[in-house]
Amino acid sequence: MNNNKFHSDFSFWQGRRVFVTGHTGFKGSWLTAWLLQMQAKVRGFALPPSMAGVPEGRQSFFDELGLAAHIDHVPGDVRDQSALQQAMKVFDPEVVIHMAAQPLVRYSYAAPVETYATNVMGTVHLLEACRTVAPSLRSVVVVSSDKCYENREQFWGYRENDAMGGHDPYSNSKGCTELVTASYRSSYFPPDRLQEHGLALSSGRAGNVIGGGDWSPDRIVPDAMRAFAEGGTLSLRHPGALRPWQHVLEPLAGYLRLAEMGFSTPAACARGWNFGPADEMNLSVEEMVSGFADCLGPEFQWSSQPDGDLHEATLLKLDCSAARQLLGWQPLLDAGQMTAWTAEWYNGRTPEQRNAAVVRQISEYRQRRAAA
Repeated sequence: MNNNKFHSDFSFWQGRRVFVTGHTGFKGSWLTAWLLQMQAKVRGFALPPSMAGVPEGRQSFFDELGLAAHIDHVPGDVRDQSALQQAMKVFDPEVVIHMAAQPLVRYSYAAPVETYATNVMGTVHLLEACRTVAPSLRSVVVVSSDKCYENREQFWGYRENDAMGGHDPYSNSKGCTELVTASYRSSYFPPDRLQEHGLALSSGRAGNVIGGGDWSPDRIVPDAMRAFAEGGTLSLRHPGALRPWQHVLEPLAGYLRLAEMGFSTPAACARGWNFGPADEMNLSVEEMVSGFADCLGPEFQWSSQPDGDLHEATLLKLDCSAARQLLGWQPLLDAGQMTAWTAEWYNGRTPEQRNAAVVRQISEYRQRRAAA
């Protein structure tokens, strides 16, 4: 591998059988839309799209995009091992991208069993299916989180060989997800025995993503848009907390890159990878919200309302030098573009306007990556 530029290869994905878990979620819907733009054959396995936090009169992001009509959509729960295996066996995928998760930190305090069952055992069930019922499978990407690391509140970015950990149930479950993935790779898919098993197992650890279509509770942009729509004021619990913000398309490009390299250079990509923003994009919550407010106009108001009841990390950065140097991946969008593209979707007055923004942003992002 080298640091040559890359972009998702249309010819690679055209007609490729791709099994995506969690395709009804925020990131999963963006990924599915991108795969469809490249004419992949997608089977999705996920819970029905959540309506939690979606304003009255609006559909979920997945439903608004009308994705179910263009893919093989299988409702299911990764906690159900039998159903997951059957869905994968019938499809016999060539690529698997595992995105199903309980993704919320604060919710994990209220529902730790659900969080661990979904994030840890769901990954076990997924990898077992990959191991036993998918003979054509060549490349698996497990999507994790930057919160998988043991957070020491250090100023420098975490590297892929730093210790797994996590204070809260969500973060800890993501550390466990990485450990499960590493164990399956060592036990069943070791890179030095590719001629025997023929499968590359990698994982992607991304930072805080924003973009159109997210209505999840306890996330900055959805909370901001709900407050804005109601004429209220957004309250920030930790305005000084530093986070690696990036547009949702940035890490998705990394996941697609890993999936492609599972075919071309499988031994080299079979490991964990960080996908985060450039150093100047590690913004505080206050800085990110201020930039987003500039796109919404003076009617948007926010205030600081510290909440010390539950632990949340105040400093989190990723070192993404490995992805830059070895995968040829690098972030493309600056803070202004990230917030402008996000605000464009939320400012869309009709589903047609919002859907057109998604199609255009994916297309433009692909063009930018090809030209980078």
